[in-house]
Amino acid sequence: MKIMLSAGEASGDLHGEGLAKAIHQLKPEAELIGFGGPKMAEAGVRLCADMREYSIMGVWEVIKNLSRIFDLLKKLTNFMAEEKPDLLVLIDYPDFNWRLAAKARKMGIPVFSYIPPSAWAWRKGRAKKCAALANELAAIFPFELPVYQAAGANISFQGNPLIDMVKSTMTVSEAREYFQVPADGEPVLLLPGSRKQEIQGLFPTMLEAAELLAKERPQLRFYVPVASGIDEGVLAAMAAEHTVDIHFTHDKNYDLMNIGSFAIATSGTVVLEAAIMGLPCVALYRMAPLSYAIGKMLVKIDNFTLPNILAGRAVQQELLQDQVTGSKVYEAARRFYAESGYKEQVLQGLQEAVAKLGAPGATARVAQRIVAAAEKYSRTEDIR
Repeated sequence: MKIMLSAGEASGDLHGEGLAKAIHQLKPEAELIGFGGPKMAEAGVRLCADMREYSIMGVWEVIKNLSRIFDLLKKLTNFMAEEKPDLLVLIDYPDFNWRLAAKARKMGIPVFSYIPPSAWAWRKGRAKKCAALANELAAIFPFELPVYQAAGANISFQGNPLIDMVKSTMTVSEAREYFQVPADGEPVLLLPGSRKQEIQGLFPTMLEAAELLAKERPQLRFYVPVASGIDEGVLAAMAAEHTVDIHFTHDKNYDLMNIGSFAIATSGTVVLEAAIMGLPCVALYRMAPLSYAIGKMLVKIDNFTLPNILAGRAVQQELLQDQVTGSKVYEAARRFYAESGYKEQVLQGLQEAVAKLGAPGATARVAQRIVAAAEKYSRTEDIR
């Protein structure tokens, strides 16, 4: 059995790693190939291309890199034609991966979509296209199902893999000692993201807010977990332009979250990870003006961070585009220690959101479906 996985972002690499391990537990002889990052490679996936060379976000940024993207599509298409996998598994990364899916279907290779496009939020017409291209889809959020079911897709919700993956390994006292937190210290996490564009656009603002917070509450101690593939030197150079003391870390992220007082985070998977660990956040998002203008016309949602979407209301603050300034981030973050009962209220809302992610074992259940799909569709001449 040969299965090709395709993931183009850090979060997809993490999910791909979990899938690869679970598939090998079910089928040790399975050969896993494809497009991904270091975590997938370590889990036994033979990569044709490394996603870190193609991490791009935003409409304008994609336009500027179109030639590289099409070169990658051609490279993976040729690789797929040579390897002839029994199944192509798409892991998020929608705009690129569904072009690859179309190539696969022309070759008679069945397609399994894990973390399908957010058709519930925007471009609902994509659901029909995905339903036509994918033999099976597995969603990681329950609110994704209705629009795909209406489009005729073979889709299911198997739970969210983060429930299994996001766990601390130390006691609180062990973690505080490991991260050298003073007895009266209150750890605050700055989470600038895993993309260079995010870091350049948001980390300086986080540092401005941290300066203001530190002046008001000296016992705060600021930590920055350095994402895989990001040069700490770049972050350190940015931090050097500010007076606040920053501590960079490279491991035990969930243990750090477990002892954190609160976080200032770039919107993304990390905000949901923080919610699972009981770490409240101020979530930030900013993009190029053109990308934002286009997105504003297309996306029709009240909240943009996953915990708030799951809860169906704004349980913690989100700051978008022009709202992302040092002073506004500071005002939002200080509420966690300055406003009586606020942090407890946020934590209660986060618990409600996390409860909707389903039972543990999601990755194993999806891996079972992937293996079953590879066996089923590879034996069927008419794969639809």
